[in-house]
Amino acid sequence: MGKLYIVATPIGNLNDISFRALEILKNVDIIACEDTRQTLKLLNHYEIKKKLVAYHKFNEKDKTNSLVKELLNGINIALVTDAGTPCISDPGYILVSAAHKNDIEVYAIPGASAVVSALSVSGLDTHEFSFIGFLPIDNTKFKLEILKMKKSEINTFVIYESPKRIVKLIGKLKEYFKDSQIFIASDLTKIHERAIFGNIRDVYEKITNDPNIEKGEYVIVLEKKKTEFVSEKEDISFEAMIIDTMKKNTCS
Repeated sequence: MGKLYIVATPIGNLNDISFRALEILKNVDIIACEDTRQTLKLLNHYEIKKKLVAYHKFNEKDKTNSLVKELLNGINIALVTDAGTPCISDPGYILVSAAHKNDIEVYAIPGASAVVSALSVSGLDTHEFSFIGFLPIDNTKFKLEILKMKKSEINTFVIYESPKRIVKLIGKLKEYFKDSQIFIASDLTKIHERAIFGNIRDVYEKITNDPNIEKGEYVIVLEKKKTEFVSEKEDISFEAMIIDTMKKNTCS
């Protein structure tokens, strides 16, 4: 029976990869990757030639069965994503779950993570945090998530966002989390790495006047004020939106 390796890859700087990760990539039979073009850049840099199989959010359910069959037949597979640690806001958990159900050994090959990297340099409270990933685009679902954050006993949140939506998102967060502290990082570990820290109102004003803000991929660390609370009106609205969302999902 083969083994499944969950291999973290660099989030920017290609030197941010472990010796162990490189050894695994050199010795497995197949590398399942989110985008073969991105993975090839890394493999070519380290002169590794290996069979690649595309495994992404659009085909992971179909590909999982074929990869599990390969593993059961003694083929060793490494799973990577375009950057960082697989399964964290990236494809992977379906394959890992299927491997466990078939008694296939799964090994973590740790390394870079945008979540941990951003938290470590944020200067905000990291004693407890909640990883949100990408907030919903749908307005109702967005408000539901925001209100859950406001009601949460956890004060620090990590959020992902695309460059085209970063200004709009910070503008919305500013309305819900007034006077909170925020840290925004883009292109972590890359040549043009940037970081902005401060009161959310000041940060919003700064990015709205930044001509280069729509470049890079963003990680946001938000620390809400400990005095944040959900008003009675918001609480009622929160419950009403949950019921409304449940009704819509039942009808669709």
